[in-house]
Amino acid sequence: MRWSVLDRALIRRGQSAAGALRETVEFAGEIERLGYHRFWVAEHHAVPGIAGSAPTVLAAAVAAATSRIRVGTGGVMLPNHRPLVVAEQFGVLESLFPGRIDMGLGRSVGFTGPVRRALGVEKSAADRFGEQLTELLGYFGDPPAGARTGPAALSAMPARGLRVPAHVLAIGSGADIAAAHGLPVVMALHADTDRTLAALDRYRAGFRPSAQCEEPYVLLAVNAAVAATPERAALLQLPEAWATARSRIDGAFPPLDPPEEIAARVLTERERGYVEQARAAQLHGDGPSVARRLDDLLARTGADEVLVTLTTHAPADRRDSYRRLAALAGLPGGAA
Repeated sequence: MRWSVLDRALIRRGQSAAGALRETVEFAGEIERLGYHRFWVAEHHAVPGIAGSAPTVLAAAVAAATSRIRVGTGGVMLPNHRPLVVAEQFGVLESLFPGRIDMGLGRSVGFTGPVRRALGVEKSAADRFGEQLTELLGYFGDPPAGARTGPAALSAMPARGLRVPAHVLAIGSGADIAAAHGLPVVMALHADTDRTLAALDRYRAGFRPSAQCEEPYVLLAVNAAVAATPERAALLQLPEAWATARSRIDGAFPPLDPPEEIAARVLTERERGYVEQARAAQLHGDGPSVARRLDDLLARTGADEVLVTLTTHAPADRRDSYRRLAALAGLPGGAA
């Protein structure tokens, strides 16, 4: 079982965006020392509480600050970009850090109308994800002899001839697209586990072997926290849940507040409902309880890899959680 990390460069209250980005790069070094397999960064545009807007740029900084861990994106939202440019960016990354780069790709567009207009895309752009993915993959590998049109005819330097593993983030029809292209799928744990299992069954049933993967490969994305007590672990996930709730109400994801302050607030019924909704798929507890839940989850989903995400207000609390999880997973750095 492989264990990996997704970091979204969330901003803490009182912290600058620059501080959040530097914290992500520094955190990647700690994750590498603990023995995790991958470290991925995400793409969000015009969000007050998230600094990670340019994942390939941030991935370059992370790769330069580490030496072993695989580095990638979870993910680049392909509808927001031209496939040729994405191929060139990952070609540069792979050329600079050979054998360590992952190309995680999603089909989401901007969260709000103004953001989508600024990006020059509409909601319907997500419907062309499959076509864009085909075009993007065509810029890699060896060009067919005599090709004169399409991606195969272009030398997307320095991508041409490189092997950069692609992964598809599954939202909606994303699992079907991943299966059709023979690529690994990244599936977020849903509050309704049966819904997650149904999507995974559909992915495995429709999978077509490719040059990258002969068999289906599932990365299960889980928001997980481990602490000395279940109560403390649950508290660590409250800042992100609160920020998610505020984004549902205000349309903007704010910087993370300290969890103790949030816990002391008297919430409206609407706020409480959104917080509970945000927390429904979260996994937390002390070491033994999280181990039991993870064992059950992995047995039910048959996942090949776990992609863990957790951001809380205090960096020390987050690092402690990942150290405890590394120990549970038997990673080389977990014993320390």
